[in-house]
Amino acid sequence: MDEAADRHSIADGGLCATILAKGAELCSLRSDTAGEMLWQAGPAWPRHAPVLFPIVGRLRDDRLLHNGGDYRLTQHGFARDRTFRFVTRDASACRLELRDDVETMAMYPFPFCLTLDFAIAQGELVVTYTASNTGEADLPVNMGAHPAFRWPLAEGIAKSDHILTFAANEPEPMPRLSGGLLGPPTTPSVIHDRVLKLDEALFAADALILPRPHSRSVRFTAPGAPGIEMRWSNFPSFGVWMRPPGDFLCLEPWYGMASPADWEGPIEHKPGMALVKPGMTLEASFAVRILPVDAG
Repeated sequence: MDEAADRHSIADGGLCATILAKGAELCSLRSDTAGEMLWQAGPAWPRHAPVLFPIVGRLRDDRLLHNGGDYRLTQHGFARDRTFRFVTRDASACRLELRDDVETMAMYPFPFCLTLDFAIAQGELVVTYTASNTGEADLPVNMGAHPAFRWPLAEGIAKSDHILTFAANEPEPMPRLSGGLLGPPTTPSVIHDRVLKLDEALFAADALILPRPHSRSVRFTAPGAPGIEMRWSNFPSFGVWMRPPGDFLCLEPWYGMASPADWEGPIEHKPGMALVKPGMTLEASFAVRILPVDAG
């Protein structure tokens, strides 16, 4: 695949994004004033912003059970490693599509069409996920976003000077992951008065998970640096993750989560799965804009 077919860049209002055909992955998000704000991959984690589909997180033993069949489907599903087709592309928007084939049916025995729409208007990037059921039975599906932003947000600023500020208070206990599976929500919330003070030590036990956050937006900021504001729609859950010693922070709106550690059963009964009726769709979106220095 030549470079022109492999990727596409869109821009408007001083913001430019580049999207790869492989995985429909956002690989660059640059502001005229702030420069590159997306993690540029590296040894700590070789991705930028993978698309999570048709599951979020792990299934027990990576086994998908359906109608007596036993299929192998690994963490976060296969979309992030598949090549999407560009359906449309212009100066400020593009659409990519992935459909079932022989390889996907061997892992996930359901006909589907997944589209990713990327659009920039007035300095804001909006990414819309649409999962369509092209089959004759219910489509069990999860999907999620996994963009990694640079942390620190600017050179010379300590990681510990950064915070996340949620739109609402988030006092509920949090579940943690063990072996990639979801534990009970027994860990006290580390978000106080809407603020999460960031430190690499928070992620020693994997991601921080908000199963049902009250917020639908969050700001990632530090004094003296440009910031990130993310908002989301129809993603019921949210995760925050990094992998030491990577210089990135992932802000992750999710529809669905990893399997509970004490659960096993058919994929359509997995907690948090959407069941999309034949001919119907599931849609969710998130938006990102770059905040000026000291916007708070």
